[in-house]
Amino acid sequence: MQQFSQVWDLETIFPGGSESDRFQSFLGELEADLASFQKDLNEKTQPKTEDELFGVVHVIVRAQEISKRVRESGAFVSCLTAQNTKDEEAKLLTGRVKQLSSSYSSVMTSIDELLLGLSDDLWKRLLELDELSPLTYNLEERRRLANDKLSGDKEKLIQSLSVDGYHAWGDVYNTIVGRMTIEVEEDGEVKSLSVGQAANKMSSKDRETRQAMAGKWEKAWGDEAELFANTLNHLGGFRLQTYKARGWDNVLKEPMDINRMDQKTLDVMWKTIEDNKPTFTRYLKRKAELLGVEKLDWSDVSAPLTSEVEEVSYDDAATMIVQQFETFSPKMAAFSKKAFEERWVEAESRSGKRPGGFCTSFPVKEQSRIFMTYDGSASNVATLAHELGHAYHQHVMNDLPQMAQRYAMNVAETASTFAEMIVADATVKQATSEKAKVQLLDDKLNRAVAFFMNIHSRFLFETRFYEERKKGLVSVHRLNELMLEAQKEAYCDELGSYSPHFWASKLHFHITGVPFYNFPYTFGYLFSMGIYAKAAEEGTAFEESYIDLLRDTGRMQVEDLAKKHLDVDLTESEFWQKAIDLVAKDVETFIDLTEK
Repeated sequence: MQQFSQVWDLETIFPGGSESDRFQSFLGELEADLASFQKDLNEKTQPKTEDELFGVVHVIVRAQEISKRVRESGAFVSCLTAQNTKDEEAKLLTGRVKQLSSSYSSVMTSIDELLLGLSDDLWKRLLELDELSPLTYNLEERRRLANDKLSGDKEKLIQSLSVDGYHAWGDVYNTIVGRMTIEVEEDGEVKSLSVGQAANKMSSKDRETRQAMAGKWEKAWGDEAELFANTLNHLGGFRLQTYKARGWDNVLKEPMDINRMDQKTLDVMWKTIEDNKPTFTRYLKRKAELLGVEKLDWSDVSAPLTSEVEEVSYDDAATMIVQQFETFSPKMAAFSKKAFEERWVEAESRSGKRPGGFCTSFPVKEQSRIFMTYDGSASNVATLAHELGHAYHQHVMNDLPQMAQRYAMNVAETASTFAEMIVADATVKQATSEKAKVQLLDDKLNRAVAFFMNIHSRFLFETRFYEERKKGLVSVHRLNELMLEAQKEAYCDELGSYSPHFWASKLHFHITGVPFYNFPYTFGYLFSMGIYAKAAEEGTAFEESYIDLLRDTGRMQVEDLAKKHLDVDLTESEFWQKAIDLVAKDVETFIDLTEK
Protein backbone atom coordinates (compact mmCIF):
# COMPACT_ATOMS: atom_id res chain seq x y z
CA MET A 1 0.00 0.00 0.00
CA GLN A 2 1.30 3.44 -0.93
CA GLN A 3 2.27 5.47 2.12
CA PHE A 4 2.55 8.93 0.57
CA SER A 5 0.25 10.43 -2.05
CA GLN A 6 1.90 11.60 -5.27
CA VAL A 7 -0.85 14.19 -5.88
CA TRP A 8 -0.61 17.46 -4.01
CA ASP A 9 -3.31 19.10 -1.96
CA LEU A 10 -4.27 22.55 -3.21
CA GLU A 11 -7.66 22.49 -1.49
CA THR A 12 -6.15 23.71 1.78
CA ILE A 13 -4.83 26.78 -0.08
CA PHE A 14 -7.97 27.69 -2.07
CA PRO A 15 -10.71 25.04 -2.41
CA GLY A 16 -12.13 24.45 -5.88
CA GLY A 17 -9.06 24.74 -8.05
CA SER A 18 -9.41 27.17 -10.95
CA GLU A 19 -13.17 27.43 -10.16
CA SER A 20 -12.50 28.49 -6.56
CA ASP A 21 -14.91 31.15 -5.30
CA ARG A 22 -12.60 31.85 -2.39
CA PHE A 23 -9.71 32.59 -4.74
CA GLN A 24 -11.94 34.92 -6.78
CA SER A 25 -12.80 36.81 -3.58
CA PHE A 26 -9.12 36.87 -2.60
CA LEU A 27 -8.18 38.40 -5.96
CA GLY A 28 -11.03 40.91 -5.84
CA GLU A 29 -9.99 42.18 -2.41
CA LEU A 30 -6.36 42.34 -3.47
CA GLU A 31 -7.21 44.33 -6.61
CA ALA A 32 -9.22 46.80 -4.54
CA ASP A 33 -6.46 47.15 -1.94
CA LEU A 34 -3.83 47.73 -4.61
CA ALA A 35 -5.95 50.41 -6.29
CA SER A 36 -6.57 52.11 -2.95
CA PHE A 37 -2.89 51.91 -2.01
CA GLN A 38 -1.80 53.42 -5.35
CA LYS A 39 -4.35 56.24 -4.91
CA ASP A 40 -3.03 57.00 -1.41
CA LEU A 41 0.55 57.04 -2.70
CA ASN A 42 -0.38 59.38 -5.56
CA GLU A 43 -1.83 61.83 -3.05
CA LYS A 44 1.02 61.52 -0.57
CA THR A 45 3.39 64.48 -0.24
CA GLN A 46 7.14 64.07 0.12
CA PRO A 47 8.14 64.02 3.84
CA LYS A 48 10.07 67.11 4.93
CA THR A 49 10.32 66.53 8.70
CA GLU A 50 11.17 63.63 11.03
CA ASP A 51 7.57 63.46 12.25
CA GLU A 52 6.40 62.76 8.71
CA LEU A 53 8.68 59.71 8.46
CA PHE A 54 6.16 57.61 10.37
CA GLY A 55 3.91 57.85 7.32
CA VAL A 56 6.71 56.23 5.30
CA VAL A 57 6.94 53.43 7.87
CA HIS A 58 3.22 52.79 7.48
CA VAL A 59 3.61 52.64 3.69
CA ILE A 60 6.43 50.06 3.92
CA VAL A 61 4.51 47.89 6.39
CA ARG A 62 1.42 48.02 4.15
CA ALA A 63 3.48 47.16 1.06
CA GLN A 64 4.86 44.03 2.72
CA GLU A 65 1.40 42.83 3.71
CA ILE A 66 0.18 43.23 0.13
CA SER A 67 3.35 41.57 -1.19
CA LYS A 68 2.45 38.40 0.70
CA ARG A 69 -0.93 38.23 -0.97
CA VAL A 70 0.47 38.92 -4.44
CA ARG A 71 2.96 36.08 -3.97
CA GLU A 72 0.15 33.82 -2.69
CA SER A 73 -1.93 34.40 -5.81
CA GLY A 74 1.05 33.90 -8.13
CA ALA A 75 1.99 30.64 -6.45
CA PHE A 76 -1.55 29.29 -6.73
CA VAL A 77 -1.98 29.96 -10.45
CA SER A 78 1.48 28.55 -11.19
CA CYS A 79 0.39 25.31 -9.50
CA LEU A 80 -2.89 25.23 -11.43
CA THR A 81 -1.28 25.70 -14.84
CA ALA A 82 1.52 23.23 -14.08
CA GLN A 83 -0.76 20.39 -13.01
CA ASN A 84 -2.98 20.77 -16.08
CA THR A 85 -1.65 22.71 -19.07
CA LYS A 86 -5.10 22.56 -20.69
CA ASP A 87 -6.92 24.28 -17.79
CA GLU A 88 -8.41 27.27 -19.64
CA GLU A 89 -9.75 28.91 -16.47
CA ALA A 90 -6.30 28.71 -14.91
CA LYS A 91 -4.83 30.48 -17.95
CA LEU A 92 -7.35 33.31 -17.54
CA LEU A 93 -6.49 33.56 -13.86
CA THR A 94 -2.79 33.73 -14.78
CA GLY A 95 -3.51 36.80 -16.91
CA ARG A 96 -5.38 38.42 -14.05
CA VAL A 97 -2.60 37.67 -11.57
CA LYS A 98 0.02 39.08 -13.93
CA GLN A 99 -2.00 42.29 -14.08
CA LEU A 100 -2.02 42.30 -10.27
CA SER A 101 1.73 41.82 -10.21
CA SER A 102 2.12 44.75 -12.59
CA SER A 103 -0.05 46.90 -10.32
CA TYR A 104 2.06 45.86 -7.34
CA SER A 105 5.24 46.75 -9.23
CA SER A 106 3.75 50.20 -9.90
CA VAL A 107 3.03 50.60 -6.20
CA MET A 108 6.63 49.69 -5.38
CA THR A 109 7.86 52.17 -7.99
CA SER A 110 5.87 54.88 -6.21
CA ILE A 111 7.47 53.82 -2.94
CA ASP A 112 10.91 53.92 -4.57
CA GLU A 113 10.19 57.51 -5.65
CA LEU A 114 9.25 58.31 -2.07
CA LEU A 115 12.53 56.87 -0.80
CA LEU A 116 14.58 58.62 -3.48
CA GLY A 117 13.01 61.95 -2.60
CA LEU A 118 14.15 61.87 1.04
CA SER A 119 17.06 64.09 2.00
CA ASP A 120 20.18 62.28 3.19
CA ASP A 121 19.46 63.34 6.78
CA LEU A 122 15.88 62.07 6.70
CA TRP A 123 17.01 58.87 4.98
CA LYS A 124 19.51 58.19 7.72
CA ARG A 125 16.87 58.89 10.38
CA LEU A 126 14.37 56.59 8.66
CA LEU A 127 16.79 53.65 8.80
CA GLU A 128 17.35 54.28 12.50
CA LEU A 129 13.67 53.76 13.36
CA ASP A 130 13.11 50.52 15.29
CA GLU A 131 10.31 49.40 12.97
CA LEU A 132 12.58 49.45 9.93
CA SER A 133 16.00 48.54 11.34
CA PRO A 134 15.62 44.86 10.22
CA LEU A 135 15.15 46.15 6.66
CA THR A 136 18.18 48.44 6.40
CA TYR A 137 19.86 46.41 3.64
CA ASN A 138 16.65 45.93 1.66
CA LEU A 139 15.65 49.58 1.76
CA GLU A 140 19.12 50.78 0.81
CA GLU A 141 19.08 48.26 -2.06
CA ARG A 142 15.71 49.53 -3.32
CA ARG A 143 16.90 53.15 -3.22
CA ARG A 144 20.14 52.32 -5.04
CA LEU A 145 18.46 50.27 -7.78
CA ALA A 146 15.71 52.86 -8.25
CA ASN A 147 18.37 55.48 -8.84
CA ASP A 148 19.61 53.41 -11.83
CA LYS A 149 16.20 53.36 -13.49
CA LEU A 150 13.95 55.82 -15.32
CA SER A 151 11.56 58.20 -13.63
CA GLY A 152 8.64 56.62 -11.80
CA ASP A 153 6.03 57.41 -14.46
CA LYS A 154 8.18 55.84 -17.20
CA GLU A 155 8.90 52.72 -15.12
CA LYS A 156 5.18 52.35 -14.45
CA LEU A 157 4.50 52.58 -18.18
CA ILE A 158 7.04 49.82 -18.84
CA GLN A 159 5.40 47.65 -16.16
CA SER A 160 1.96 48.25 -17.64
CA LEU A 161 3.05 47.49 -21.21
CA SER A 162 4.94 44.37 -20.11
CA VAL A 163 1.76 42.49 -19.20
CA ASP A 164 0.49 42.27 -22.79
CA GLY A 165 3.94 42.65 -24.33
CA TYR A 166 6.89 41.15 -22.51
CA HIS A 167 5.18 38.61 -20.25
CA ALA A 168 2.66 37.68 -22.93
CA TRP A 169 5.44 36.09 -24.98
CA GLY A 170 6.23 33.84 -22.03
CA ASP A 171 2.54 32.88 -21.94
CA VAL A 172 2.59 32.06 -25.66
CA TYR A 173 5.57 29.76 -25.08
CA ASN A 174 3.73 27.92 -22.29
CA THR A 175 0.62 27.57 -24.47
CA ILE A 176 2.59 25.99 -27.32
CA VAL A 177 4.40 23.61 -24.96
CA GLY A 178 1.12 22.68 -23.30
CA ARG A 179 -0.38 21.45 -26.57
CA MET A 180 2.71 19.51 -27.70
CA THR A 181 2.73 15.72 -27.61
CA ILE A 182 5.28 13.16 -28.70
CA GLU A 183 4.07 9.77 -29.89
CA VAL A 184 5.81 6.55 -28.87
CA GLU A 185 5.01 2.90 -29.36
CA GLU A 186 4.88 0.80 -26.20
CA ASP A 187 3.72 -2.82 -26.05
CA GLY A 188 2.32 -2.59 -29.58
CA GLU A 189 0.28 0.49 -28.70
CA VAL A 190 0.88 4.10 -29.81
CA LYS A 191 0.81 6.52 -26.91
CA SER A 192 0.90 10.30 -26.86
CA LEU A 193 3.25 11.63 -24.20
CA SER A 194 3.47 15.14 -22.80
CA VAL A 195 6.90 16.70 -23.21
CA GLY A 196 7.46 16.13 -19.47
CA GLN A 197 6.84 12.40 -19.84
CA ALA A 198 8.92 12.28 -23.02
CA ALA A 199 11.85 13.98 -21.27
CA ASN A 200 11.94 11.16 -18.70
CA LYS A 201 12.25 8.64 -21.57
CA MET A 202 15.63 10.16 -22.42
CA SER A 203 16.94 8.79 -19.12
CA SER A 204 15.97 5.26 -20.19
CA LYS A 205 18.29 2.37 -19.37
CA ASP A 206 18.08 1.30 -23.04
CA ARG A 207 20.26 3.28 -25.47
CA GLU A 208 18.04 2.58 -28.47
CA THR A 209 15.05 3.97 -26.56
CA ARG A 210 17.04 7.08 -25.64
CA GLN A 211 18.26 7.67 -29.17
CA ALA A 212 14.81 7.13 -30.66
CA MET A 213 13.32 9.59 -28.20
CA ALA A 214 16.13 12.10 -28.82
CA GLY A 215 15.26 12.07 -32.52
CA LYS A 216 11.54 12.51 -31.85
CA TRP A 217 12.35 15.22 -29.29
CA GLU A 218 14.42 17.29 -31.71
CA LYS A 219 11.79 16.92 -34.42
CA ALA A 220 8.95 17.95 -32.10
CA TRP A 221 10.71 21.15 -31.03
CA GLY A 222 11.94 21.76 -34.57
CA ASP A 223 8.36 21.58 -35.89
CA GLU A 224 7.43 24.49 -33.60
CA ALA A 225 10.76 26.32 -33.91
CA GLU A 226 9.37 29.29 -35.86
CA LEU A 227 6.89 30.01 -33.08
CA PHE A 228 9.54 29.58 -30.38
CA ALA A 229 11.89 31.88 -32.28
CA ASN A 230 9.13 34.49 -32.13
CA THR A 231 8.69 34.16 -28.38
CA LEU A 232 12.43 34.33 -27.73
CA ASN A 233 13.08 37.22 -30.12
CA HIS A 234 10.23 39.36 -28.86
CA LEU A 235 10.72 38.89 -25.14
CA GLY A 236 14.43 39.47 -25.72
CA GLY A 237 13.67 42.58 -27.76
CA PHE A 238 11.40 44.00 -25.06
CA ARG A 239 14.09 43.41 -22.46
CA LEU A 240 16.79 45.08 -24.59
CA GLN A 241 14.63 48.11 -25.37
CA THR A 242 13.97 48.56 -21.66
CA TYR A 243 17.70 48.37 -20.94
CA LYS A 244 18.43 50.87 -23.72
CA ALA A 245 15.90 53.35 -22.31
CA ARG A 246 17.55 53.07 -18.89
CA GLY A 247 21.00 53.55 -20.37
CA TRP A 248 22.21 50.06 -19.53
CA ASP A 249 24.78 48.70 -22.00
CA ASN A 250 25.59 45.46 -20.21
CA VAL A 251 22.89 42.77 -20.49
CA LEU A 252 24.30 41.23 -17.30
CA LYS A 253 23.57 44.31 -15.18
CA GLU A 254 20.03 43.20 -14.27
CA PRO A 255 21.01 39.54 -13.55
CA MET A 256 23.87 40.78 -11.35
CA ASP A 257 21.53 43.13 -9.46
CA ILE A 258 18.88 40.43 -9.06
CA ASN A 259 21.44 37.93 -7.77
CA ARG A 260 23.12 40.51 -5.52
CA MET A 261 26.54 39.65 -6.80
CA ASP A 262 29.51 41.31 -8.43
CA GLN A 263 30.34 40.38 -12.02
CA LYS A 264 33.91 39.72 -10.90
CA THR A 265 32.54 36.83 -8.83
CA LEU A 266 30.77 35.40 -11.89
CA ASP A 267 33.80 35.80 -14.13
CA VAL A 268 36.13 34.13 -11.62
CA MET A 269 33.70 31.25 -11.13
CA TRP A 270 33.46 30.50 -14.88
CA LYS A 271 37.22 30.93 -15.38
CA THR A 272 37.97 28.43 -12.60
CA ILE A 273 35.49 25.97 -14.08
CA GLU A 274 37.03 26.30 -17.55
CA ASP A 275 40.50 25.65 -16.11
CA ASN A 276 39.22 22.40 -14.59
CA LYS A 277 37.23 21.04 -17.53
CA PRO A 278 39.90 18.51 -18.55
CA THR A 279 39.06 16.59 -15.36
CA PHE A 280 35.46 16.28 -16.43
CA THR A 281 36.20 15.45 -20.06
CA ARG A 282 38.15 12.48 -18.64
CA TYR A 283 34.92 11.37 -16.99
CA LEU A 284 32.95 11.79 -20.25
CA LYS A 285 35.55 9.78 -22.16
CA ARG A 286 35.52 7.01 -19.56
CA LYS A 287 31.73 6.87 -19.58
CA ALA A 288 31.77 6.57 -23.39
CA GLU A 289 34.15 3.62 -23.09
CA LEU A 290 31.88 1.96 -20.55
CA LEU A 291 28.88 2.39 -22.85
CA GLY A 292 30.90 1.02 -25.76
CA VAL A 293 30.74 4.14 -27.92
CA GLU A 294 33.43 6.40 -29.33
CA LYS A 295 31.78 9.55 -28.00
CA LEU A 296 28.71 10.10 -25.85
CA ASP A 297 25.66 11.43 -27.65
CA TRP A 298 23.64 14.25 -26.07
CA SER A 299 21.14 11.66 -24.81
CA ASP A 300 23.91 9.51 -23.27
CA VAL A 301 25.37 12.10 -20.92
CA SER A 302 22.89 11.51 -18.12
CA ALA A 303 22.05 7.93 -19.06
CA PRO A 304 22.55 5.08 -16.56
CA LEU A 305 25.60 2.90 -17.12
CA THR A 306 23.72 -0.34 -16.80
CA SER A 307 20.27 -1.63 -17.71
CA GLU A 308 20.13 -3.25 -14.28
CA VAL A 309 19.47 0.01 -12.44
CA GLU A 310 16.68 -0.47 -9.95
CA GLU A 311 13.83 2.01 -9.89
CA VAL A 312 13.16 3.64 -6.54
CA SER A 313 9.53 3.82 -5.49
CA TYR A 314 8.18 7.19 -4.43
CA ASP A 315 7.65 5.98 -0.86
CA ASP A 316 11.19 4.63 -0.66
CA ALA A 317 12.59 7.88 -2.06
CA ALA A 318 10.64 9.94 0.49
CA THR A 319 11.75 7.70 3.38
CA MET A 320 15.39 7.75 2.26
CA ILE A 321 15.43 11.54 1.88
CA VAL A 322 14.02 12.08 5.36
CA GLN A 323 16.53 9.63 6.84
CA GLN A 324 19.51 11.30 5.14
CA PHE A 325 18.39 14.79 6.14
CA GLU A 326 18.17 13.51 9.72
CA THR A 327 21.92 12.80 9.82
CA PHE A 328 22.66 16.46 9.19
CA SER A 329 19.59 18.40 10.28
CA PRO A 330 16.77 16.90 12.36
CA LYS A 331 14.76 20.06 11.74
CA MET A 332 15.04 19.70 7.95
CA ALA A 333 14.09 16.02 8.26
CA ALA A 334 10.99 16.82 10.35
CA PHE A 335 9.98 19.53 7.91
CA SER A 336 10.33 17.19 4.92
CA LYS A 337 8.33 14.45 6.63
CA LYS A 338 5.55 16.97 7.20
CA ALA A 339 5.66 17.99 3.51
CA PHE A 340 5.16 14.36 2.43
CA GLU A 341 2.46 13.65 5.00
CA GLU A 342 0.47 16.81 4.26
CA ARG A 343 0.67 16.32 0.47
CA TRP A 344 2.77 19.28 -0.50
CA VAL A 345 4.28 17.34 -3.44
CA GLU A 346 2.81 16.77 -6.93
CA ALA A 347 4.83 13.90 -8.40
CA GLU A 348 2.37 11.73 -10.35
CA SER A 349 3.41 10.74 -13.88
CA ARG A 350 0.44 11.62 -16.09
CA SER A 351 -0.28 13.43 -19.32
CA GLY A 352 -1.23 17.09 -19.34
CA LYS A 353 1.41 18.23 -16.84
CA ARG A 354 4.06 20.78 -17.78
CA PRO A 355 7.68 19.55 -17.93
CA GLY A 356 10.30 20.19 -15.27
CA GLY A 357 10.12 20.74 -11.57
CA PHE A 358 9.76 23.65 -9.18
CA CYS A 359 8.99 24.69 -5.63
CA THR A 360 6.68 27.60 -4.92
CA SER A 361 5.79 29.16 -1.58
CA PHE A 362 2.54 30.45 -0.11
CA PRO A 363 3.58 33.17 2.37
CA VAL A 364 0.09 33.73 3.78
CA LYS A 365 -0.42 30.04 4.57
CA GLU A 366 3.32 29.61 5.35
CA GLN A 367 3.39 26.46 3.23
CA SER A 368 5.14 25.37 0.02
CA ARG A 369 4.24 23.13 -2.91
CA ILE A 370 6.62 21.01 -4.98
CA PHE A 371 5.97 20.03 -8.60
CA MET A 372 7.69 17.30 -10.63
CA THR A 373 6.99 14.12 -12.61
CA TYR A 374 8.40 11.13 -10.71
CA ASP A 375 9.37 7.96 -12.57
CA GLY A 376 11.69 6.21 -10.09
CA SER A 377 15.05 7.23 -11.58
CA ALA A 378 18.00 8.38 -9.49
CA SER A 379 17.73 11.83 -11.07
CA ASN A 380 14.12 12.02 -9.92
CA VAL A 381 15.17 11.23 -6.36
CA ALA A 382 17.72 14.04 -6.64
CA THR A 383 15.07 16.43 -7.97
CA LEU A 384 12.77 15.60 -5.06
CA ALA A 385 15.53 16.32 -2.52
CA HIS A 386 16.46 19.47 -4.46
CA GLU A 387 12.95 20.94 -4.33
CA LEU A 388 12.57 20.05 -0.63
CA GLY A 389 15.72 22.11 -0.05
CA HIS A 390 13.95 25.10 -1.61
CA ALA A 391 10.91 24.54 0.60
CA TYR A 392 13.01 24.31 3.77
CA HIS A 393 14.85 27.50 2.85
CA GLN A 394 11.54 29.38 2.76
CA HIS A 395 10.36 27.65 5.92
CA VAL A 396 13.21 29.00 8.09
CA MET A 397 12.55 32.54 6.79
CA ASN A 398 8.79 32.65 7.35
CA ASP A 399 9.02 34.80 10.50
CA LEU A 400 11.20 37.48 8.85
CA PRO A 401 9.74 40.70 7.39
CA GLN A 402 8.44 40.02 3.89
CA MET A 403 10.98 42.34 2.27
CA ALA A 404 13.84 40.44 3.95
CA GLN A 405 12.55 37.10 2.66
CA ARG A 406 13.17 37.86 -1.02
CA TYR A 407 16.37 35.93 -1.59
CA ALA A 408 18.02 35.78 -4.99
CA MET A 409 18.06 32.76 -7.29
CA ASN A 410 21.75 31.97 -6.81
CA VAL A 411 21.42 31.51 -3.05
CA ALA A 412 18.03 29.81 -3.56
CA GLU A 413 19.85 27.20 -5.61
CA THR A 414 22.40 26.86 -2.81
CA ALA A 415 19.84 25.46 -0.37
CA SER A 416 18.31 23.12 -2.92
CA THR A 417 21.62 21.80 -4.20
CA PHE A 418 22.87 21.33 -0.66
CA ALA A 419 19.85 19.15 0.13
CA GLU A 420 20.43 17.18 -3.06
CA MET A 421 24.08 16.69 -2.15
CA ILE A 422 23.29 15.26 1.29
CA VAL A 423 21.20 12.51 -0.29
CA ALA A 424 23.58 11.82 -3.20
CA ASP A 425 26.68 11.58 -1.02
CA ALA A 426 25.01 9.37 1.54
CA THR A 427 23.72 6.91 -1.05
CA VAL A 428 27.21 6.55 -2.56
CA LYS A 429 28.72 5.84 0.87
CA GLN A 430 26.00 3.30 1.68
CA ALA A 431 26.25 1.44 -1.64
CA THR A 432 26.28 -2.33 -1.05
CA SER A 433 28.43 -3.18 -4.07
CA GLU A 434 31.05 -1.57 -6.29
CA LYS A 435 28.65 -1.79 -9.23
CA ALA A 436 26.02 0.16 -7.31
CA LYS A 437 28.64 2.64 -6.12
CA VAL A 438 29.80 3.28 -9.69
CA GLN A 439 26.23 3.94 -10.82
CA LEU A 440 25.59 6.33 -7.92
CA LEU A 441 28.88 8.12 -8.55
CA ASP A 442 27.85 8.45 -12.17
CA ASP A 443 24.59 10.07 -11.06
CA LYS A 444 26.55 12.56 -8.96
CA LEU A 445 28.94 13.34 -11.79
CA ASN A 446 26.04 13.76 -14.22
CA ARG A 447 24.90 16.67 -12.09
CA ALA A 448 28.40 18.14 -11.96
CA VAL A 449 28.62 17.99 -15.76
CA ALA A 450 25.20 19.64 -15.97
CA PHE A 451 26.38 22.55 -13.80
CA PHE A 452 29.83 22.92 -15.36
CA MET A 453 28.98 22.24 -19.01
CA ASN A 454 25.23 22.24 -19.73
CA ILE A 455 24.59 25.40 -17.71
CA HIS A 456 27.74 26.95 -19.16
CA SER A 457 26.40 26.33 -22.67
CA ARG A 458 23.14 28.07 -21.71
CA PHE A 459 25.06 31.06 -20.37
CA LEU A 460 27.21 31.28 -23.50
CA PHE A 461 24.17 30.97 -25.77
CA GLU A 462 22.14 33.59 -23.96
CA THR A 463 25.03 36.06 -23.81
CA ARG A 464 25.64 35.73 -27.55
CA PHE A 465 21.95 35.72 -28.44
CA TYR A 466 21.45 39.11 -26.79
CA GLU A 467 24.43 40.58 -28.62
CA GLU A 468 22.96 39.44 -31.95
CA ARG A 469 19.44 40.46 -30.96
CA LYS A 470 20.64 44.05 -30.52
CA LYS A 471 21.15 44.10 -34.32
CA GLY A 472 17.74 42.64 -35.18
CA LEU A 473 15.68 39.43 -35.18
CA VAL A 474 17.63 36.17 -34.95
CA SER A 475 16.50 33.37 -37.31
CA VAL A 476 15.79 29.76 -36.33
CA HIS A 477 18.82 28.70 -38.33
CA ARG A 478 21.07 31.15 -36.48
CA LEU A 479 19.58 30.21 -33.09
CA ASN A 480 20.43 26.58 -33.83
CA GLU A 481 23.96 27.61 -34.81
CA LEU A 482 24.45 29.64 -31.65
CA MET A 483 23.16 26.76 -29.55
CA LEU A 484 25.46 24.21 -31.18
CA GLU A 485 28.48 26.52 -30.91
CA ALA A 486 27.79 27.08 -27.21
CA GLN A 487 27.30 23.36 -26.52
CA LYS A 488 30.48 22.35 -28.35
CA GLU A 489 32.49 24.97 -26.49
CA ALA A 490 31.01 24.16 -23.09
CA TYR A 491 31.52 20.40 -23.55
CA CYS A 492 34.99 20.89 -25.08
CA ASP A 493 33.57 19.23 -28.23
CA GLU A 494 33.58 15.93 -26.36
CA LEU A 495 30.13 14.73 -27.47
CA GLY A 496 29.18 12.91 -30.66
CA SER A 497 25.86 14.76 -31.02
CA TYR A 498 24.17 17.80 -29.54
CA SER A 499 20.72 19.38 -29.23
CA PRO A 500 20.39 22.28 -31.67
CA HIS A 501 16.80 23.06 -30.57
CA PHE A 502 17.71 23.20 -26.89
CA TRP A 503 17.03 26.96 -26.98
CA ALA A 504 13.41 26.05 -27.74
CA SER A 505 12.97 23.07 -25.41
CA LYS A 506 14.48 24.72 -22.33
CA LEU A 507 11.79 26.72 -20.54
CA HIS A 508 14.38 28.86 -18.74
CA PHE A 509 15.21 30.83 -21.88
CA HIS A 510 11.56 31.91 -22.13
CA ILE A 511 10.96 32.89 -18.49
CA THR A 512 10.33 36.63 -18.31
CA GLY A 513 10.58 37.04 -14.55
CA VAL A 514 14.32 36.29 -14.37
CA PRO A 515 16.87 36.98 -17.12
CA PHE A 516 19.83 34.61 -17.42
CA TYR A 517 18.09 31.78 -15.57
CA ASN A 518 21.25 29.67 -15.75
CA PHE A 519 24.47 30.69 -13.96
CA PRO A 520 22.77 30.87 -10.52
CA TYR A 521 22.45 27.06 -10.65
CA THR A 522 26.22 26.66 -11.02
CA PHE A 523 26.87 29.27 -8.35
CA GLY A 524 24.48 27.49 -5.99
CA TYR A 525 26.08 24.12 -6.68
CA LEU A 526 29.62 25.28 -5.89
CA PHE A 527 28.57 27.52 -3.01
CA SER A 528 26.72 24.60 -1.46
CA MET A 529 29.94 22.55 -1.80
CA GLY A 530 31.61 25.01 0.55
CA ILE A 531 28.71 24.73 2.97
CA TYR A 532 28.70 20.94 2.70
CA ALA A 533 32.41 20.73 3.47
CA LYS A 534 31.82 22.72 6.65
CA ALA A 535 28.77 20.65 7.56
CA ALA A 536 30.75 17.42 7.10
CA GLU A 537 33.26 18.67 9.67
CA GLU A 538 30.66 19.76 12.24
CA GLY A 539 27.78 17.31 11.73
CA THR A 540 24.46 18.26 13.33
CA ALA A 541 26.29 21.01 15.24
CA PHE A 542 26.26 22.95 11.97
CA GLU A 543 22.45 22.93 11.79
CA GLU A 544 21.91 26.27 13.54
CA SER A 545 24.77 27.91 11.60
CA TYR A 546 23.15 26.72 8.39
CA ILE A 547 19.78 28.16 9.39
CA ASP A 548 21.47 31.48 10.21
CA LEU A 549 23.07 31.53 6.77
CA LEU A 550 19.74 30.80 5.05
CA ARG A 551 18.02 33.55 7.02
CA ASP A 552 20.61 36.06 5.83
CA THR A 553 20.19 35.21 2.13
CA GLY A 554 17.45 37.82 1.67
CA ARG A 555 19.38 40.69 3.23
CA MET A 556 23.02 40.51 2.12
CA GLN A 557 25.19 40.62 -1.00
CA VAL A 558 26.45 37.10 -1.72
CA GLU A 559 30.07 38.15 -1.28
CA ASP A 560 29.24 39.46 2.22
CA LEU A 561 27.17 36.36 2.99
CA ALA A 562 30.11 34.09 2.12
CA LYS A 563 32.55 36.18 4.14
CA LYS A 564 30.30 36.26 7.21
CA HIS A 565 29.28 32.60 7.31
CA LEU A 566 32.15 30.77 5.55
CA ASP A 567 34.99 33.30 5.85
CA VAL A 568 35.79 33.07 2.13
CA ASP A 569 36.28 35.59 -0.70
CA LEU A 570 34.12 34.76 -3.72
CA THR A 571 36.03 37.16 -5.98
CA GLU A 572 39.14 34.96 -5.69
CA SER A 573 39.55 31.58 -7.39
CA GLU A 574 40.62 29.77 -4.20
CA PHE A 575 37.08 29.14 -2.95
CA TRP A 576 35.85 27.91 -6.34
CA GLN A 577 38.89 25.68 -6.82
CA LYS A 578 38.43 24.01 -3.44
CA ALA A 579 34.78 23.33 -4.26
CA ILE A 580 35.67 21.85 -7.67
CA ASP A 581 38.40 19.73 -6.04
CA LEU A 582 35.69 17.98 -4.01
CA VAL A 583 33.93 16.95 -7.23
CA ALA A 584 37.22 16.01 -8.89
CA LYS A 585 37.71 13.38 -6.17
CA ASP A 586 34.53 11.70 -7.37
CA VAL A 587 35.95 11.61 -10.91
CA GLU A 588 39.12 9.90 -9.67
CA THR A 589 37.10 7.37 -7.64
CA PHE A 590 34.82 6.70 -10.61
CA ILE A 591 37.74 6.06 -12.97
CA ASP A 592 39.58 3.89 -10.42
CA LEU A 593 36.53 1.72 -9.76
CA THR A 594 35.66 1.28 -13.44
CA GLU A 595 39.21 0.35 -14.41
CA LYS A 596 39.36 -2.52 -11.93
